[in-house]
Amino acid sequence: MKRFLLLFFWILTLPVFAQEHHGDVPSTSATQVEATEEGEFKPGEMILHHIADAHEWHFATIGHTHITLPLPVIAYQPGKGLSAFSSSKLAHGETYNGLKLEHEHLVAQDGSKVYDFSITKNVASLLLSALLLIVVFFSVASGYKKNHGRAPRGIQSFFEPIIAFIRDDIAKTNIGPKYERYLPYLLTLFFFIWFNNLMGLMPGAANLTGNISITFLLALLTLLITVFSGNKNYWGHIFATPGVPTWLLPIMIPVELIGIITKPFSLMVRLFANITAGHIIVLSFISLIFIFKSVAVSPLGVGFALFINVLEMLVAILQAYLFTLLSAMYIGGAVEEHHHDADIQIGGEDMSKPATHH
Repeated sequence: MKRFLLLFFWILTLPVFAQEHHGDVPSTSATQVEATEEGEFKPGEMILHHIADAHEWHFATIGHTHITLPLPVIAYQPGKGLSAFSSSKLAHGETYNGLKLEHEHLVAQDGSKVYDFSITKNVASLLLSALLLIVVFFSVASGYKKNHGRAPRGIQSFFEPIIAFIRDDIAKTNIGPKYERYLPYLLTLFFFIWFNNLMGLMPGAANLTGNISITFLLALLTLLITVFSGNKNYWGHIFATPGVPTWLLPIMIPVELIGIITKPFSLMVRLFANITAGHIIVLSFISLIFIFKSVAVSPLGVGFALFINVLEMLVAILQAYLFTLLSAMYIGGAVEEHHHDADIQIGGEDMSKPATHH
């Protein structure tokens, strides 16, 4: 098992470091590690390049051979219309159809406005993960139909305990009787984040969940579902907080409204920061070998990087769990019904009627 992990990590680091750092390597190439004219290794630029999005999918570099998948560039320019072509035409700082890439931003040579609708590495990874989710869960659904009334088998047996855990310990516990309405969203959320976190650890993979745009969209979906699911009790607590004097409401209402925004904001930042930090730490440890230019440093650098990389596999499922759990809690707070505490008459005749809690 240890040998397998070491081999896995070596393959993981191969795309970044299995190349010669000479002065004749063009620094504008998206498939190469940045270097100065003297061949100086620049870890900051290399790390930022490998965690950022790109218009091509670079899998590995073996010697001077770059294994790269060009992706479609789709651009719209007012007055010039829509154009689509391969990103290979923009490699090494080249210009095509009046367009060029500057730090992975598509710009026009004449300075005019460009709307970039390209299939970048993150977009391609998003489509790939969506396809993977569809294949996996159609297989699970097919297994349920075939093994109805019998013990689960195959891929169904692996995913069923996880699905049951999300249903019983996350959805039911935090949302209550109305959990079934939100269970499809919570399941999609959990497996989408988990799958993409794991895919991001694979050799040559994209850093999808380490992209702030993706985490922003996931947090926005949770916010919209929470807000549009809010009942009278939920909004009553925001605009007329129980137990708060009337003269304090002008202060409390803005605080409560800000709280609605800050909750999904914390979801967005937590996922983005944890995933991005993991990639940066792994690449930083490996960079030590090239910074010190000593093979003696390699066991230490690779050892720590391997430890962090294995730890990231745990972080992958933990972050998916936390995002899903907190989303369920926010939704649960929005759909929670009023506690009928008034039905219990302290000192009254009927003390047997319990309060209804959801």
